[in-house]
Amino acid sequence: MYARVAAATTTALLGAGALALPSATAHAADQPSAAQTSVQTSASHDRPLVVAHRGASAYAPENTFAAIDKAADMGFRWVENDVQRTKDGELVIMHDDTLKRTTNVEQLFPDRAPWKVADFTAAEIARLDAGSWFSPKYAGQRVPTLKQYMNRVSHNHQKLVFEFKKPELYPGIEKQGLAVLRKTGWLDRHHVKSKLVIQSFSADSVKTVHKLRPDIKTGFLGTPAVADLPEYAKFSDQINSPHGSITREYVAAIHALKGPHRKHLEIFTWTVNDAAAAQRVAGFGVDGIITNTPDVVREAISD
Repeated sequence: MYARVAAATTTALLGAGALALPSATAHAADQPSAAQTSVQTSASHDRPLVVAHRGASAYAPENTFAAIDKAADMGFRWVENDVQRTKDGELVIMHDDTLKRTTNVEQLFPDRAPWKVADFTAAEIARLDAGSWFSPKYAGQRVPTLKQYMNRVSHNHQKLVFEFKKPELYPGIEKQGLAVLRKTGWLDRHHVKSKLVIQSFSADSVKTVHKLRPDIKTGFLGTPAVADLPEYAKFSDQINSPHGSITREYVAAIHALKGPHRKHLEIFTWTVNDAAAAQRVAGFGVDGIITNTPDVVREAISD
């Protein structure tokens, strides 16, 4: 079953926050197979990188263990997620700021509209079914906490594009998120150097992450004007733009600049779900492609 995920193009102004970053089925094995490891290792060194958007979200319910496990089983090291905060301060993995689209919250809590993440406790959210909306096969999938999710990504030997989603709704979420990353072992030198990118649609949020941990690679989600790129390069290592908004010339303008770590800026483009679009942006020279259908993209760009 296909998950039809619409990526909304969001324009952000520099210096201002833009609109826009329990139990589950156990993974089949503690370690990837030799064949899977071979595929993952090869893919991880290719350019552009293929990043499974909210996990392999065309094939399993987004932002669940099932989605990142599916990406791992398909041989993809890089996954992307979204982080929001509950009423009692727990960080959870959820794209929308409401629970309505991807859980059964309306059935369990019919009188709690509009079902905002921030209006529910972590214990209440842990009760929700986050899989049945996608397919009966995934009934019982849960909304992971950030801690649970990071442990699962580690278990799968994966790497992460971590998004603070709508941080303007959750003051201090950057510091809190970094604390969880530290406690789960994700802020050591090895992870920071090669396994983690933190991104947001909010320039202020990206700036905050860079100020708190200047060693972490950061990404700004949007398509700033070329004239504004040098300002973004002061705090962001990547400009991560919707694929319909970029050209070969725009990608070249990004690559011509150096970011806060004195390396050339990168671009991960999203959300690319068909072969033609994948080949087009790969031809532009993008560094990464974020996709719901990582297998389609991998095949398209390997031709």
